[in-house]
Amino acid sequence: MAFIGSLDQGTTSTRFMLFDEAGKVVASAQKEHEQIFPQAGWVEHNPNEIRDRVDQVIDQAMVKASAVPSDLAAMGITNQRETTMLWDRVTGDPIGNAIVWQDVRTSNICNELAVEHGQDRFRAKTGLPIATYFAGPKIAWLLDNTDGLRARAEAGEIAFGTMDSWVVWNLTGGPRGGLHITDVTNASRTLLMDLATLQWDSDLLGAVGVPRAVLPEIRPSVQVYGEATGRLAGVPIAGILGDQQAALFGQTCFSAGEAKNTYGTGCFMLLNTGNDPVPSEAGLLTTVAYQLDGEAPVYALEGSIAIAGALVQWLRDNLQMIDSAEEIETLAASVQDNGGVYIVPAFNGLFAPYWRDDARGVIAGLTRYANRGHIARATLEAVAFQTKEVLDAMYLDSGVELAALKVDGGMVGNELLMQFQADLLDVPVVRPAVSETTALGAAYAAGLAVGFWPDFDALRSNWSISKRWEPNMNAERRAAEYASWKKAVTKSFDWV
Repeated sequence: MAFIGSLDQGTTSTRFMLFDEAGKVVASAQKEHEQIFPQAGWVEHNPNEIRDRVDQVIDQAMVKASAVPSDLAAMGITNQRETTMLWDRVTGDPIGNAIVWQDVRTSNICNELAVEHGQDRFRAKTGLPIATYFAGPKIAWLLDNTDGLRARAEAGEIAFGTMDSWVVWNLTGGPRGGLHITDVTNASRTLLMDLATLQWDSDLLGAVGVPRAVLPEIRPSVQVYGEATGRLAGVPIAGILGDQQAALFGQTCFSAGEAKNTYGTGCFMLLNTGNDPVPSEAGLLTTVAYQLDGEAPVYALEGSIAIAGALVQWLRDNLQMIDSAEEIETLAASVQDNGGVYIVPAFNGLFAPYWRDDARGVIAGLTRYANRGHIARATLEAVAFQTKEVLDAMYLDSGVELAALKVDGGMVGNELLMQFQADLLDVPVVRPAVSETTALGAAYAAGLAVGFWPDFDALRSNWSISKRWEPNMNAERRAAEYASWKKAVTKSFDWV
């Protein structure tokens, strides 16, 4: 068996990749799916479209590699986290669209949960603040806003899942015996799982209003769960990781103190903190990084930024300032600096370290001097500034000073952004040879479970550098730029 398969079900697209023993990409296929915006602040996906995209990309990648199912030692799953859906256990039909992690319709539910004991009411048990980001309140909203659904859920007729659960259920037979499972990393993003026990917590379920009967079984991240049916019949499904934990795994950040930052639709920095969860006092999330079968879990601190690559998409699709995402680097490089312009992309509020649902996006510092180039440059710099805020918070919580930042995701091909990031952080920024580390991490998890790779050392030996950016900005300018950014952020507060 020559390959490990990896299914990466992301926020904007679904991809299937095949990796060889050296961790190199053998074949890849990717398809986008529709972003549905029913009203301001609402974001949805069509689960049936995503299920179809899964089938299509698997077929395409297998054809590209001239592979058959028996060529795959195993496959792993990684997914957009927190995106929430319900489906009928008998028919397999989704109950409406999935509510995407960016969606803020649960703000009233979250405000009610926080009214007496504050936003950190559940933090000691879950590692999370009460926020619209997480899956639990989304489940409650769906149950309370669909006629008769709560009674059906309590009767065991309805299943909940983040997208990993939906994908695995369909790959393993769907209504005909499909596995209804999730892993510890995805479960840790629901506000419903106890970080210490790694189990659904009755007190949390009661408080949020989620019946236990809808929930999947929580499993380790690295384990043989079962075999696929259909187009990949007989292939073991042996790894599940939420996308950001998968990127940490793909970057081989297996030791406490190692960190990575993924530049995708959002931006997500994770710091491995070892076998002990580190409570955050600085606005970060305490989350499960991964768990090997039969072993203690490994935890992480996470800084979650809602809008990164999505800001470039907004420039392309809404403002039509560019025709493709790649054009932004050329446009941004047409000017020497940001011209005093700062963009705070709080389209649906701000995530770490602020957790402000009341914030909305602003463009600050506009003068007649500003042009398209300055807007483009401010767009890229917004991603780097938000990352700087998260890294500062990580230092406050952990005391760990990074020697370098490992980066991955769709935006790391942007040289201007990567150089500005190194300048702003004053540490080197390092891009690996395989930049799609999310898919690679899911492959690594599955490969470890079936012995395709023997241990972490084998995975570390696969990791290599593509490019390294050294900081090249004086301290005075760095401080001035960051102070202006901080001022711009305050202008986004209290908008709704």
